[in-house]
Amino acid sequence: MVLAAYLPAVLTRGLLGSVLVLLGGLVVAVLPRSTPILEHDGLVALRSAQAGRMLGLAVVLLGLGLLAHAWLHLCREVTRSGGDNAESLALVRFATAVWAAPLVLAPPLFSRDGWSYAAQGAMAAAGISPYSHGPAVLHGPILQAVDPMWRHTEAPYGPLPITWGMALAEHTWNPLMLAIGHRLLALVGLVMLAWAVPRLAAWGRVNPALATGLVIASPLMMTNGVGGLHNDLLMVGLMAVALVVAAERGWVWGAVVGGLAAAVKLPGGTVCIAVALLSLAAGAPLLERVRRLAAVGAVSLAVLFGLGVVTGLGSGWLHALTVPGTVNTPLSLPTVFGGILDWLASLVGLGTEPATFLSLVRTLATTASLAIATWIALRWPTGDRVRALSSVAAVTGALVALSPVVHLWYLLWPVPFLAAMPLRRPALSAVVIVSVIVGLVSPLDPSLHGAYLAIVFACLIIAGLVGVLLLTPTARHRVERIVSAPWLPDGPTPGRRQTDWELVARYRSEHSVPARVT
Repeated sequence: MVLAAYLPAVLTRGLLGSVLVLLGGLVVAVLPRSTPILEHDGLVALRSAQAGRMLGLAVVLLGLGLLAHAWLHLCREVTRSGGDNAESLALVRFATAVWAAPLVLAPPLFSRDGWSYAAQGAMAAAGISPYSHGPAVLHGPILQAVDPMWRHTEAPYGPLPITWGMALAEHTWNPLMLAIGHRLLALVGLVMLAWAVPRLAAWGRVNPALATGLVIASPLMMTNGVGGLHNDLLMVGLMAVALVVAAERGWVWGAVVGGLAAAVKLPGGTVCIAVALLSLAAGAPLLERVRRLAAVGAVSLAVLFGLGVVTGLGSGWLHALTVPGTVNTPLSLPTVFGGILDWLASLVGLGTEPATFLSLVRTLATTASLAIATWIALRWPTGDRVRALSSVAAVTGALVALSPVVHLWYLLWPVPFLAAMPLRRPALSAVVIVSVIVGLVSPLDPSLHGAYLAIVFACLIIAGLVGVLLLTPTARHRVERIVSAPWLPDGPTPGRRQTDWELVARYRSEHSVPARVT
């Protein structure tokens, strides 16, 4: 097979990229002062000098460029005709494992949220509710790397990651070990996606290997999912599993897994809309639809609040859901638009209070996202697996687009469902391009705030990498070949090997998927 012969070069390039990200990350990442590796004089010298930090940033970006280049080649190769699709899928999973391996032992990269997770778990282990107090109640190394912005705020996460952090803290309070433990939990979400995405892709006759590669091996995933170890990866993994389980085992089990997704972060519960739509017969009347939505919601809420009771953490996270919205992020469209309106109001002398329009636009955007989710729940077609899949992409996409606060890792929410859908070329091209660019810009995290020379330096490198990876004729041709990959046929066609068809046909026969989804 072409890919089997080509794989060593692709794997080596991506592995080298991950190693460079790890080494450069040790220079640029925020670390507790007690971290043993800081006893190395050479590393301390690099971290304490601006030239050293810029060198570390350049190494990280070079590593990300190699990872992105290897990923694009991997996706290109798995689209070649005549390949064994099952083997291609196995190779995509293997490549992901190889590229992620060096990052497993890294400190939290491109974000300090991992240190907050460690502190929140330690609080719970000490009998202090992270839903009532911020990490500032703690002392010592566990607090040193937590972002000062979040030291006095409660945890907005569900009981699932807090319980995991509490279990880890029963054995160690070493902040680096706790952060790595949370990365292992995030990797559970990655494994879930590796299992679920091929099954979701089969619903719409999308190449399972390509869909899986676009999701689990992308620069977006490596930087924000694996490197950043965000809870969002576990959440979206559970969402994908909920859809598959609902289709194969019934809506009750789908609702249970949906409740677990909400127990990580509340937006994960939106998958329950798709679970209900999927489980109904085509053309289900409104009353039956409402009943099923209510039943799915009741099961998922029972799981969500039941976990709070069983773990003893309760449901205090509800009043902490506004915590993320206390900051302004430039990726949030409502925040940017509201800020512009406030600036114009002050410019023309309207005399409005500061942030008047910001608050108004955020409120309207949040209301609009809820209205979109409600409309999809009540009006979206039922009994159609592809439309159920698209409903998750639509709801999560609306939440990201209209959220009052958006971080790069929020893009992990819709991508797994978009990649498994039979998208048109422009949409699929956008998924590929955004995955590359978001991966490359991930090092421009808040820790660089005020370091204008480093920011300009990084932007110049990123611009060069984007040009090489996406804008040269060879790069454009590669992306075009990726997004032009044919969907899997409903049956064998002349001049085409039958391996792709056999894989999907076997899956459909085992799980009663209709022969053609319209």
